[in-house]
Amino acid sequence: FTSMIIMMLKEKGKLNYDDPFEKYIDLPYKGVTIRNLLTHTSGLPDYMDVMGKYWNKNKVAGNDDCIAYLKKYTPPILFKPGEKYTYSNTGYLLLASIAEKNKLKNYAMGHILINKTNQYVRADSFPSSDYTIWLGNRKGPGRISSTVSDLLKWDKALYTEKLIKQTTLQEAFKPMKLNDGSFSKYGFGWDIRSGATVGEIVQHTGSNPGISNIIIRYIDKKKTIIVLCNNAHNKMTELVKNIEAEIIN
Repeated sequence: FTSMIIMMLKEKGKLNYDDPFEKYIDLPYKGVTIRNLLTHTSGLPDYMDVMGKYWNKNKVAGNDDCIAYLKKYTPPILFKPGEKYTYSNTGYLLLASIAEKNKLKNYAMGHILINKTNQYVRADSFPSSDYTIWLGNRKGPGRISSTVSDLLKWDKALYTEKLIKQTTLQEAFKPMKLNDGSFSKYGFGWDIRSGATVGEIVQHTGSNPGISNIIIRYIDKKKTIIVLCNNAHNKMTELVKNIEAEIIN
């Protein structure tokens, strides 16, 4: 969703992929483009490391707080922009626009299995899950609540030009060419499956304590798998593989 917002803004002439991100955000990291942020090739440090070390956990942090702390402590860049692919939530936090936070009556909280009692307990009951609270106002790297039916509407819209032109969308499904001439396996907000015998496949996972999700789009076959699991079951991967086998056949 974050990458789609950026593509829509690009199509409207509000920005360009090769704009340096410091054109929009004041941070002491130079040579990083919007394209680098989209494709996880920026080399920017992890904002969660900075916030985990310095943030007062009695307060809820938002994007502005995370950016302010990156500026204040300025951890070193991990590698030269475009040098390689390393998944970076910092990049998507910086790409983020305003997003609404909805409180739903039927919201499914993440649950973790307690082996001793063989019971599932809400993930936010554990100290290990505290970051979902004290970084609870983040926008951009994720934290979007949805349903399978709404995500299917999203999937169907991607076959149309209701959001952006198909020529614009195709950029999202191209791997990033790294400085050494090799290619990553990530486009604009999508993991790209190579060597697929059933045509073009793009996908993405999502997780939080007690939650495990995935969407897999078989673009040429116009088929999609969407699995949202709020107990992060240990057979999630097996379930997805079984569904994929049915799709491929």
